[in-house]
Amino acid sequence: MDSLMLASELAKRPVVTLDGEVVAEIKDTVFDGAAGQITGFTLNGRGLLAGPLKQSLPWSSVHALGRHAVMIPGREALAEPAAVVASGEAAHGAVPGAKVLTEEGVEAGSVLDVVVAPDGRVVGFRISATEAFVHREHGRNSVFVPRGEALAVSGRALVVPSDAPRFVADDLPSFTTQVEIFAARASAAGQRAYAGQQTPVEQQTPAEQRPYGEQRAYGEPATDAGHARRPYGEQRPYGEQRPYGEPGTDAGHGQRTDVGPAEGKEHL
Repeated sequence: MDSLMLASELAKRPVVTLDGEVVAEIKDTVFDGAAGQITGFTLNGRGLLAGPLKQSLPWSSVHALGRHAVMIPGREALAEPAAVVASGEAAHGAVPGAKVLTEEGVEAGSVLDVVVAPDGRVVGFRISATEAFVHREHGRNSVFVPRGEALAVSGRALVVPSDAPRFVADDLPSFTTQVEIFAARASAAGQRAYAGQQTPVEQQTPAEQRPYGEQRAYGEPATDAGHARRPYGEQRPYGEQRPYGEPGTDAGHGQRTDVGPAEGKEHL
């Protein structure tokens, strides 16, 4: 995983076009709490234009979120503030001071900062943890905790997975590894849940077991859809060929049963 960063570190980061022009600096980072994604940035001017700008930067217009600058294609990437934050609305998402609860209702602490990936995803939070959430021998009260994929901010409360304490870290570099482990575990759990919805192989029909287009193994009964064996004596539609190995018993295609020695030949 690429280097993670704190949302607080993005403040005052310059916004630079691909032509090298510095057009603004980041003021605030705006989140969609439910989606766990940066939606954009509010901006400050630089130099003589210092102070809040009447423009914002939607995430869709960001070329790259770098360690030292936010890169955009050009000035045309800037938009009206409503493109990021609706008029009269506060920024969405996890904000400093929001209460943190586990999905089982245990108070975990409060949000200190938001951890984001270079692709704009919210992958976790730095929180001031309670003793009920992490044991004091963990080392520090301030810890990094992963964000559950299906869990997010609800009002002023942030909900994290109940097993989140297993994946906490004291610093950002260590947390990068924990996020990867947490994501792999969530992916494996999703695959197991999907597998549990499937019909067990031993209960499947041959047609369900065989991938589309795969031929029947030699000697396997033709019981799957479209290849069921025809009752004895039933006539096959004109032009339909008989599967290899099927006795020729239908009208016009029966095997001769009265064949004797060939005429003019002696039977040895």
